[in-house]
Amino acid sequence: MFESVLVANRGEIARRVFRTCRELGIRTIAIYTALDADAPHVRDADEAVEVASYLDADAVVSAAAEAGAEAIHPGYGFLSERAEFARAVAKAGLTWVGPTPEVIEQMGRKDAAREIAVAAGVPVVPRGEDSPYPLLVKAAAGGGGKGMRIVRSPEELDEARAAAAREALSAFGDETLLIEKYVERGRHIEVQVFGDTHGNVIHLFERDCSVQRRHQKVIEEAPAPTLTDEQRNLVLTSAVALARQVDYTGAGTVEFLLDEASGEAYFLEMNTRLQVEHPVTEEAVRIDGAAADLVALQLRVAAGEPLGIAQEDVRIDGHAIEVRVYAEDAFEGFLPQAGRTSIVRWPEGARVEHALESDQVVSTAYDPMLAKVIVHGADREEARAAMVEALDSTAVLGLTTNTGFLRVLAASDAFRDAEIDTAWLDRNEVPVPDSDVPRTLVAWVSAMLSAVSDTTTPFRADGWRLSGSPAPTIVDLDRSVTVDRPSGRVSSDVATHLVRQLSAADHVLVAVVDGVRHRAVVNVQPGLAEIVHQGHRFDFSPPDRVAGAAAHHSDGAVEAKMPGTVIDVRVRVGDTVEEGQVLGVMEAMKMEVSLKAPFAGTVTVVGAGAGSQVPLGAELFVVSPDGE
Repeated sequence: MFESVLVANRGEIARRVFRTCRELGIRTIAIYTALDADAPHVRDADEAVEVASYLDADAVVSAAAEAGAEAIHPGYGFLSERAEFARAVAKAGLTWVGPTPEVIEQMGRKDAAREIAVAAGVPVVPRGEDSPYPLLVKAAAGGGGKGMRIVRSPEELDEARAAAAREALSAFGDETLLIEKYVERGRHIEVQVFGDTHGNVIHLFERDCSVQRRHQKVIEEAPAPTLTDEQRNLVLTSAVALARQVDYTGAGTVEFLLDEASGEAYFLEMNTRLQVEHPVTEEAVRIDGAAADLVALQLRVAAGEPLGIAQEDVRIDGHAIEVRVYAEDAFEGFLPQAGRTSIVRWPEGARVEHALESDQVVSTAYDPMLAKVIVHGADREEARAAMVEALDSTAVLGLTTNTGFLRVLAASDAFRDAEIDTAWLDRNEVPVPDSDVPRTLVAWVSAMLSAVSDTTTPFRADGWRLSGSPAPTIVDLDRSVTVDRPSGRVSSDVATHLVRQLSAADHVLVAVVDGVRHRAVVNVQPGLAEIVHQGHRFDFSPPDRVAGAAAHHSDGAVEAKMPGTVIDVRVRVGDTVEEGQVLGVMEAMKMEVSLKAPFAGTVTVVGAGAGSQVPLGAELFVVSPDGE
């Protein structure tokens, strides 16, 4: 086994790999950029080396050599599926924790992988020329939903091709595209495979990753809840056959699309690395009765050891579910978010893979995924209930995340009944969490603060309070108190006691509203009134005092709904445009957003050029209606 390993990644995956390395007695080495100098993954490592960019392969290899690393673990994303990086690692005399560069090259391209799958007897998706609309345009290189567009008519094809190629070139350095049949209602099933250098290949069963938005996974689970025995056998045996076809070594994931209409399963792609969702396999799979550790298996295979596992040694135990916490506003088109967290609380009793702390800056420089919450149950319903409870105890304040959206999904009938397919979120509205109870709780805390002059607490009264429903009963360990309903007032001694209780509980409020017990994390400061309830963040701060609030603009203004980069400007001042016409395109966190005209009219303002970095709320275009 290696004595030292460098992880060529950041965030939660770097921390995850470091954890197993520590258990195996391996010295850990981190890399970081100036932006990440004080990041959690840097503090976790035994040693850290600064690089200019996580994508600079030469700098990463040099950092490994400088720190005396014996092996490099790539994590996922960044350089993890770059064959030239794997070659550079080997050339430097280091061990690459992953498959061979040749296999990465073959399977990293969807077009080449498709031909290998056909040779292995694995079913593949019909090509676009053989299928009616809708079609799917997708990048031949890379993954993660980047460079993918659904095309429903011939008129949309050219625009979809251009956008997908541009996104693919930016994300993967390759604009080659594939056009295939688009399965309107499909399930995304993937199989975890492992191979070693001694010719052994096994599977660790399958995962269901059908809950997706814009081709990006949101919730994953293992095992897949809707497969028949025949379908399960098909995907498992096909995945192993494909891995054998290329002499696969290390951890790999073979992805399939199950057409719910026909029941057929098609090969999609193979990911030649550890997956983001690997924890659900670790939680649901037992090897010789012990929990699986995929990182430990990766390191042992890379060190030349045989897997030492027969297929019959691998079994499923219960059910596991994982959700991905993103810095995004899921109820506003999943727009990426950036800013500084104030309070971060992760649930107890759940496995949490994260690199997010209180008072931490989240920028648009990296992928918006902040954390993963994973639970296990004896069966799927027990796991689902545990996930709802875990999300109720998750709180990120100061920054908008999708946690409330995840909680609504996990608690929904559609997820409970496993009815969500890959396009379900495109067809269905997820209801925005109701603000009545959170508003009531914040009003209650504000009322208490108005009666308290104690300056030893983290809360500060500022002379204003919200109007709200009649106040709730606040549950205390030794007594319960109810605010006077008509006035919403509370005596000074009671308020002092309860504010101190909030302080001792570190902003956690437990209350009974209309007979229902609620738990929330509340932060009320001068000019700030923020609460997370059932995972969802509500900001009731006075509008004129919200930091960074966008200035008021006319109805014809098109503003940046996220901080990012303008990558395309398609109009000039004086141009006549139609309603819905694309005026420009901006990008943040690897996602493109088209900026469209709100109505027909004339462009009177173009506020930024291609390449411009713009903040949230920046006025990028103004369209004046015809006749004005």
